[in-house]
Amino acid sequence: MRRTLNDFFLLLDKESPDFFSCRQEDLFGVSEPCPALFYQYEQEDIDFLCGYFSGSFEPSCLVEPARCLFELSAEVFDICLHAWISELPIEAQLLSFGRRVITAARGGGSLEEKRRAAGKILLDRGIDDTRAVHSAAYKVQHEIHRIMGLLRFFPDKEGVFTAFCEPDHFILPALGEYFTARFGEDAWVIIDKKRGFCLHRMYGENFKLFHQDTHITDVCNGKVRSEDRWENLWRHYHKTINNETRENKDLQRQFMPKRYWKYLPEV
Repeated sequence: MRRTLNDFFLLLDKESPDFFSCRQEDLFGVSEPCPALFYQYEQEDIDFLCGYFSGSFEPSCLVEPARCLFELSAEVFDICLHAWISELPIEAQLLSFGRRVITAARGGGSLEEKRRAAGKILLDRGIDDTRAVHSAAYKVQHEIHRIMGLLRFFPDKEGVFTAFCEPDHFILPALGEYFTARFGEDAWVIIDKKRGFCLHRMYGENFKLFHQDTHITDVCNGKVRSEDRWENLWRHYHKTINNETRENKDLQRQFMPKRYWKYLPEV
């Protein structure tokens, strides 16, 4: 059975035999590593992640172990969330890491002393689980910043700016605040075709994230498309600013990996 974020947080505070079975069955409910297409997310997880990444997060809404983790170290809490949306098979390491942080702070002393103890766990990358969680979180953070610069938008028939992507990790919840600020009052949609999720903001509304419905299915299937002139505009812009004498394909692949090229009209 797939675990929600609350399930994960509650498991931080106890030695649960049920948890250790997830070395074969991970937090996403699959027995073997599989494409992200098969991962499922509860609506409560989606709403929580969107609130967290948009800055409307309230620690008071957390279950006790999660609130304890956040109070000990907001940085540890943040790294755990980024690692959780990585969809990498690190559930055992993630729980072990979170439990060690909480356990280290149970030795008594002031809150400041407990936070220092938690900080030592965070910085101890000689431990395998700490290193695995940091690595997963870094991959997610890196892709978030990369996608912010690599998404290409075009207006659909209704004038809504639309972009497609197939990120390695479930990063859409972390993009809403950025693109709301970037587009102002304009409506926009980002489609994660790998997972079938849509992040959108309509006129006068807050951004929302949900699984595809009929409208989004039409978009994903290419039924709602802008004219080629918008893709030609991207190509013209790229050609105009490109300095062929300084072309470096290896560097380009480093910052714009080939797996993203299918949604970059200028490449």
